[in-house]
Amino acid sequence: MKVIFVKDLKKQAKKGEIKEVKDGYAQNYLMKNGYAIAYTEKNLELVKKEKQEKMEEEKNLSLEAEKIKKELEKLTLVFKVKTGEKDRVFGSISAKQIKEELEKKGFSFEKRQIELVTSLQSLGYHKVNITLYKDIMAELKVQLVK
Repeated sequence: MKVIFVKDLKKQAKKGEIKEVKDGYAQNYLMKNGYAIAYTEKNLELVKKEKQEKMEEEKNLSLEAEKIKKELEKLTLVFKVKTGEKDRVFGSISAKQIKEELEKKGFSFEKRQIELVTSLQSLGYHKVNITLYKDIMAELKVQLVK
């Protein structure tokens, strides 16, 4: 019996794959537990339509991420820090502080999206990477001043 998988099944198939399986296995396990549906032209069209919608959604999310990337790369966050002898900074700026500052500017990110390449412990400009979507990374400038 030919089936179309609607969910990933470990070591069997990925979502959207079409496979030939034994009738009993298809009816008593795959279909009963919602892993697959019977292969028909109607079901095949539904799966293709769903796949097309997902691709369009991915494209829209990617375009939105590119737009945000352009805005972020124009932006420079400025942090006032306390310094000691020879302009050594007390402590460092964390991802949480960067997240809070971005929220004040109207951006919403999770802390884990913000990647500090080096610890921000010296005065001057630093670069911080922000993962926006899959392979899209924005490079944000952070400035530490006295």
